[in-house]
Amino acid sequence: MMTEKTCGITEDAFPDPVTYGRSLPMFCANLLVRDVARSVAFYRDCLGATVRYVDEEFAALVLGGTPLMLHRDSTYATHPWSSDLATGALRGLGAELRLFEVDPDALADVAERHGGTIVAAAADKPHGWREAFLADPDGYVWAVGHAI
Repeated sequence: MMTEKTCGITEDAFPDPVTYGRSLPMFCANLLVRDVARSVAFYRDCLGATVRYVDEEFAALVLGGTPLMLHRDSTYATHPWSSDLATGALRGLGAELRLFEVDPDALADVAERHGGTIVAAAADKPHGWREAFLADPDGYVWAVGHAI
């Protein structure tokens, strides 16, 4: 039985890296994080992600039907970004991740308890959404909300 059609992952066991990599859809996301366990707790307990696999270096999640991967900074040790990651610079500036059909007021209340911060409190916007802007423990900003 397929539990997550977007990933092609069965509920029996998480696949090997090659099988998982080849199962990913046309669009998915990967975030580099300082602490995988801390980030998994935020995404699971605040944003409602499903955890498919987690270890100290990597996590495979599903959020809103889309695969979301988390890689610990150390997995990018030979990548050109490694020196920038080591500085602790703000991550994701200019990128805004969006999760809709959720309660922005409730998520804002939960975010800080799970290592996140409220960038902008929930408010009704002229484009017809009530949304809040929340940063995860590494500073990636999520616009969360619903239509009003």
